[in-house]
Amino acid sequence: MNRITNIVIVGLILLVAATWIAESKSPTSVQSAEKSYSEFMALITNGGVDNVVLDESELKIYGEDSAGKPVWAVISRLDEKLVDTLIDRNIKFKVIQPEKSSKLTSFLVSILPFILFIGVWIYLMRQMQGGAGKGAMSFGKSKARLLNQENNRVTFDDVAGVEESKEEVQEIVEFLRDPSRFQKLGGRMPSGILLTGSPGTGKTLLAKAIAGEAKVPFFSISGSDFVEMFVGVGASRVRDMFEQAKKSAPCIIFIDEIDAVGRHRGAGIGGGNDEREQTLNQLLVEMDGFEGGEGIIVIAATNRPDVLDPALLRPGRFDRQVVVPLPDIRGREQILKVHMRKVPIGKTVDPAVIARGTPGFSGADIANLVNEAALFAARGAKKLVEMEDFEFAKDKVMMGAERRSIVMPEKERLNTSYHESGHAIVGAVLKDIYDPVHKVTIIPRGRALGLTFYLPEEDRYGYDREFLLARIAVALGGRIAEELFMNQMTTGASSDFEGATEMAHNMVARWGMSDALGTRVYEQDHPDGRRSVRMSNQTINLIDDEVKRILSEQYERAKKILEDNRDKVEVMAKSLMELETLDASQIAEIMEGKQPTPPADLPTPKNNKGSGDDGEGKPSIEPQMDNPANET
Repeated sequence: MNRITNIVIVGLILLVAATWIAESKSPTSVQSAEKSYSEFMALITNGGVDNVVLDESELKIYGEDSAGKPVWAVISRLDEKLVDTLIDRNIKFKVIQPEKSSKLTSFLVSILPFILFIGVWIYLMRQMQGGAGKGAMSFGKSKARLLNQENNRVTFDDVAGVEESKEEVQEIVEFLRDPSRFQKLGGRMPSGILLTGSPGTGKTLLAKAIAGEAKVPFFSISGSDFVEMFVGVGASRVRDMFEQAKKSAPCIIFIDEIDAVGRHRGAGIGGGNDEREQTLNQLLVEMDGFEGGEGIIVIAATNRPDVLDPALLRPGRFDRQVVVPLPDIRGREQILKVHMRKVPIGKTVDPAVIARGTPGFSGADIANLVNEAALFAARGAKKLVEMEDFEFAKDKVMMGAERRSIVMPEKERLNTSYHESGHAIVGAVLKDIYDPVHKVTIIPRGRALGLTFYLPEEDRYGYDREFLLARIAVALGGRIAEELFMNQMTTGASSDFEGATEMAHNMVARWGMSDALGTRVYEQDHPDGRRSVRMSNQTINLIDDEVKRILSEQYERAKKILEDNRDKVEVMAKSLMELETLDASQIAEIMEGKQPTPPADLPTPKNNKGSGDDGEGKPSIEPQMDNPANET
């Protein structure tokens, strides 16, 4: 609550208190017996009443009977005969004349309910607007936050891994610094820039860097801040935001998650006449209407450009669409170096090695990785963050936290060892066409009982047919190892089967990798979640036959690999039971026919013996073919 609200509340409390005090002064506040006027006069005539009080303001008479009990009666008006009678009977009496303040008190008491109603209404309106410092009629005011040069110190040096995107927006900085340079040649300042890309790639950071480099005011707002339950509020906020921006021009307006307000029109309630679409209409007018915002550049960010209205994307509004992609291996290394500036790093840390081991990581993921490594080092009371801390952090981020407290029966633990060994051996044999095996563990992580992790030597942007077939064979290796070495089948391979079947189906129906069906797309997903199917029943049967053929061939391929390398599977499973985790060097030793070298700081292995529930259940994480997991 602000100062005005406190004053209103204190005033109401004082008003109630004053009214109560005024009422308490009246003789009626004392409990007394009411008499009729004739009865009261009879008491006076017989001398049965003393200490009489005549109240002219309330036209009442008070007194005490012979027993000392208060009595009172109502009189129509002040009777002179009554006064004469009191004088004749030698009864002491006092006259209370009407006070001038009584009318004011009565007026205040009469308007008290209205004051309370207005105070409560103001309070509720302020609460609905969600903030102190907002007036009762400030619904239409913009919620944009202004960042100036003092509180925005982000520059292009703080943005790494998106060099092409930085080059595209560099021209905007030059426009803001020296617009006359471009205007001499007939160029005009772009109206808007749309930053698109996956979550966490640095779209917001890039927008702040543009403002920091150009040294201009930066208005930041979220798309959801425009939409309210009252129609017209969002449009009013858009107008107010641009009015503020024009006073600070040249400046930048940054709208984060613009898809919250910029979705395709015509899909709302009542044919599209809802609050969100009216807000979008006002935004379109402000960006490129009769009174376009001169000197104002609108930068918006979204990871769903496919749902935006076409009128918002046309030139003149968002002139440029800058894609902020996931960083490649070189970009990840640069991002690591940026975040490592704030962390004391040991000499053993090599950002290039860490970047190679984090394919598909966004800038936010890498920032989280560095933070987790720092936390691991802090738990160990270290002064520097070493390479092993980054390895622990990478395993936690990619595979989940270790669950060493879980109790597993020895037989189930052995089955998990053979299952993961099956994945690893098949992957190691097919290393020329598949990603190398990086680590195998039977320590439960997240919801998986074991994991086999593959580390690509370089970033992949497309997959050939041989790679995908090898991926299916590796996924099936876990179940085959269970059958060959444990003579049983468990539910641990459920996610492996799901991923392998989906992969084979996509190869046939979407990627044209089947000779029987040719290069044609039979299924297609749409942005709204629909899946269109273009095939007859005969084609569906043919697709099923092709999927079955691919799975059967890769099943036999993986089975032959494991049968030819039974000794290596036995050694790896035994080593996993003792060491619980094998790294790339130990796996290479096993593939050469040697025993794996135990690590120097080998902890006491936990056998996880005891009673446990190995009941069945469906896979609880999304199947990732790079990390076939033994799950229940």
